[in-house]
Amino acid sequence: MLNTNFTKIFGVQHPIVQGGMQWVGRAPLVAAVANAGALGFITALTQPTPEDLTKEIAKCRNLTDKPFGVNLTILPALKPPPYAEYRHAIIEAGIKIVETAGYNPQEHMPHFKENGVKIIHKCTAVRHAVKAEKIGVDAISIDGFECAGHPGEDDIPGLILIPAAADKVKIPMIASGGFGDGRGLVAALALGADGINMGTRFMATEEAQIHDNIKRRMVENDERSTQLIFRTLRNTARVARNKISEEVVEIEKGGAEISDLAPLVSGQRGKIVYEEGDPDYGIWSAGMIQGLIHDVPTVDELVSRIVREAEAIISDRLGGSMGSGRVAAE
Repeated sequence: MLNTNFTKIFGVQHPIVQGGMQWVGRAPLVAAVANAGALGFITALTQPTPEDLTKEIAKCRNLTDKPFGVNLTILPALKPPPYAEYRHAIIEAGIKIVETAGYNPQEHMPHFKENGVKIIHKCTAVRHAVKAEKIGVDAISIDGFECAGHPGEDDIPGLILIPAAADKVKIPMIASGGFGDGRGLVAALALGADGINMGTRFMATEEAQIHDNIKRRMVENDERSTQLIFRTLRNTARVARNKISEEVVEIEKGGAEISDLAPLVSGQRGKIVYEEGDPDYGIWSAGMIQGLIHDVPTVDELVSRIVREAEAIISDRLGGSMGSGRVAAE
């Protein structure tokens, strides 16, 4: 068993996290992650209203008695979601672990802290991780350039970003972006992380409630099958390469505004991709880890395999110990 500061503080068996994923982080997947001994997060804003989030949390509790959390992503919008109401729903439901992402979560910290909620904040830069620790989060998730979704604008890959952050922060740190097997877990631990966060890899599991066509596409894809969009808008996003992403990049070359791209990049089109299975209908997030996805196992099979691979690497190649001081194999 791999014990780290993360597993000890957050009360989970394995140092593996399934972070928030729009349209994907729902109760069946999250409960399966929890039952496998890892930490899963329901995505709050996938639920249309705070009341729907309350119901989704209850649904997850009916499927597991293990710890799980809720992701609350804070993003700019002309008409922002009722974040305070979602926060209240999380607290009222008795959730004790929250993953925040996007903007600085400081506004939400006092209410969460008053109610005994531990906070993991997702960052894409060392300076953001240092700031998050300073305002009192309990752990950070550091996103390298390889990740799906928004990798920030610094373009620093995990091999550099993870140890750079580990040098500056003392709270538990989860490595995100490009993880999907035991080799990645051991590498993250060696670089100074306390565990790994996986998004794309958990999408290609039986319990993920997305169309089988999308799961098959991820198995077929390789590490080159992503594309960076919104580069010209300084809001870079890594998505699965498809007809729509190619069109977006071509439009951007002409100096596009977000209004020019909106009909193509609508979140509702991405939702339909997952529901109906046409991988070219809209934009959908996927990371470079697609190149290491070769099957669609159950969540339990995936988590067990990763832990088994990691323990074998530590035992057979590294003499049974890790030198980072953040992990112990028992």
